[in-house]
Amino acid sequence: MTEKAPASAERTESDRTQLDRPQLDRPQRDRPWVMRTYAGHSTAAASNALYRSNLAKGQTGLSVAFDLPTQTGYDPDSPMARGEVGKVGVPVPHLGEMRKLFDSIPLTGMNTSMTINATAMWLLAMYQVVAEEQAGVPEGRATPEEVAGQLAGTTQNDIIKEYLSRGTYVFPPEHSLRLISDMIAYTVHHIPKWNPINICSYHLQEAGATPTQELAYALCTAIAVLDQVKASGQVSEEDFGKVVGRISFFVNAGVRFVEEMCKMRAFVELWDEITRERYGVTDPKMRRFRYGVQVNSLGLTEAQPENNVQRIVLEMLGVTLSKDARARAIQLPAWNEALGLPRPWDQQWSLRLQQVLAFESDLLEHEDLFTGSVVVEAKVAELVAGAKAEIDRVQAMGGAIAAVESGYMKQELVSAHAARRARIESGEEIVVGVNKFETTEPSPLTADLDAAIQTADPEAERQAITSVEEWKAQRDEEGVARALAELAEAAKTDTNLMLPTLAAARAGATTGEWAATLREVFGEFRAPTGVSGAVGAVSHGGEAGAELTAVRERVRATGEELGSRLRLLVGKPGLDGHSNGAEQVAVRARDAGFEVIYQGIRLTPEQIVSAAVAEDVHCVGLSILSGSHMELVPAVLDGLREAGLDDVPLIVGGIIPDSDGRRLVEMGVAAVYTPKDFGLTEIMGGIVDVIRRANGLDED
Repeated sequence: MTEKAPASAERTESDRTQLDRPQLDRPQRDRPWVMRTYAGHSTAAASNALYRSNLAKGQTGLSVAFDLPTQTGYDPDSPMARGEVGKVGVPVPHLGEMRKLFDSIPLTGMNTSMTINATAMWLLAMYQVVAEEQAGVPEGRATPEEVAGQLAGTTQNDIIKEYLSRGTYVFPPEHSLRLISDMIAYTVHHIPKWNPINICSYHLQEAGATPTQELAYALCTAIAVLDQVKASGQVSEEDFGKVVGRISFFVNAGVRFVEEMCKMRAFVELWDEITRERYGVTDPKMRRFRYGVQVNSLGLTEAQPENNVQRIVLEMLGVTLSKDARARAIQLPAWNEALGLPRPWDQQWSLRLQQVLAFESDLLEHEDLFTGSVVVEAKVAELVAGAKAEIDRVQAMGGAIAAVESGYMKQELVSAHAARRARIESGEEIVVGVNKFETTEPSPLTADLDAAIQTADPEAERQAITSVEEWKAQRDEEGVARALAELAEAAKTDTNLMLPTLAAARAGATTGEWAATLREVFGEFRAPTGVSGAVGAVSHGGEAGAELTAVRERVRATGEELGSRLRLLVGKPGLDGHSNGAEQVAVRARDAGFEVIYQGIRLTPEQIVSAAVAEDVHCVGLSILSGSHMELVPAVLDGLREAGLDDVPLIVGGIIPDSDGRRLVEMGVAAVYTPKDFGLTEIMGGIVDVIRRANGLDED
């Protein structure tokens, strides 16, 4: 009997060709997320050039950073804007600058995200008017309705998180929610592709929120907004599903990327449940959790900043790995943001990280990688349960607004942030290059620190003031006055304010004039600081606890030598509302035995000097993160000298380049602290040293 050959040997040449050939056909890839870079600085013209350059590199959407005067409703010539113009974003004080910002960028074909909150209605109005002009509406080539129907993008417009973390609020909560509600109603009816609000959990995590708090507080904010829109009566029951469908979220993603991915899956589950059960939305598409993301900036370090690249990549994985909870839009920070303003090359590096993941890897070829994972499902269930309990707690207080006004949410965030700081200082939480593995080779990236970042144009403020002067000189003043009067009258009623805002933009009003008109009607607001009731590091034991005990004894002894308890004034001058650092300093100083005077954000140099005089303080500490330290610190120094407080030492903390730090010391600043100085208890000891030297006391 003849032995049968193996089946493989019976293949024809044709068969072998088909079976042995490498598989060339690959699964169809999902569409990548929108790729953005958060950008804007100095002037509208400079920012426009940056946007067009980024788009040419493959960026698929815009993310506009506005400067602090624009965000808080001041024109560049306002005393409140001193030193802040063009620093953290682009100044847009009037329609003419908005035209320059988007010159040669057709807005009807662009997806634009605008990080703007208190003045969101005003910026959206100017954006819409510029889009109409580009499309030829004044010449009759298109109608306003046709243009509005094509606009796509997002206004951040989440004022509740501004009270908790970012600090660019203007009006009291009730009136701020009214503005948000008016915008949502207007866009649903007139700009259907626009996301009128981005509920921001991003800034909650930056303020110290745990994943559970981030979930709960963001969703409580969404509930407050949707309840307000429903109560306003501006949207019918039939259209309310459209409102829900246009609510988007802006989240954070930290380096614990497995937990972060589970958090996103928890967001999807909770949002579906809330919109279905609380609001009766039956269309699954309208219940879809839609979000964009910027990965964590809080965890970026000044020490060994090259490590930030791998942190950013890991954080990006947390919002891309799970298809069922993948981000719709991503913007990544740059590796050197803890040092200062990133350069275009740095932003390009972050964009390329996204592009390599989206186009070179096989991530977008697969269904969700974690479906059926026991570990993932258990973690998601844990996060969902914790978030529901916290949501119930906040709703029992009366909802998000009540929890803001009572100080509950802020106090919880400050306490959570203090706990994180304590874990890092004790070594329980490892940060590579900061509290472990600190030995390093010299980095070519930071060999010249001043060249490793971009410097804001020192002429930006003067140019912006000139722009406003020239704008006002050529406009119809009577028309502007009439439009602003009509806006004020409408604000006193329940009229939707979007139409009178559009009229004011077309008439030529400025950002400061629009905001001042509404300030007159609505008043202003100061949010609770959360410091007085925050739980600090007093109970943290071990080596860190012993260090704090030793500093507390030095504070007590020095106070006795000077005849009174040591008093530290913590000040936030200018418009910088990022108060996390100042709050943590205030809490640790309190735990170290200082009497702490902290009056919150947005103080003028004159107010800080007045507080120093009134409270008879032993030291003044300033926190400035907006890059305006070279303008604001000298103003405080001069004020202290004029008030006869030459002997009161001034210390400064913030994102301050080395060269600026040296100049500040030459001017008379006693000490400069930057993000590399992460040990708060050590800083407290340094403050004691400063006070003793200023008062001629011997080293203790």
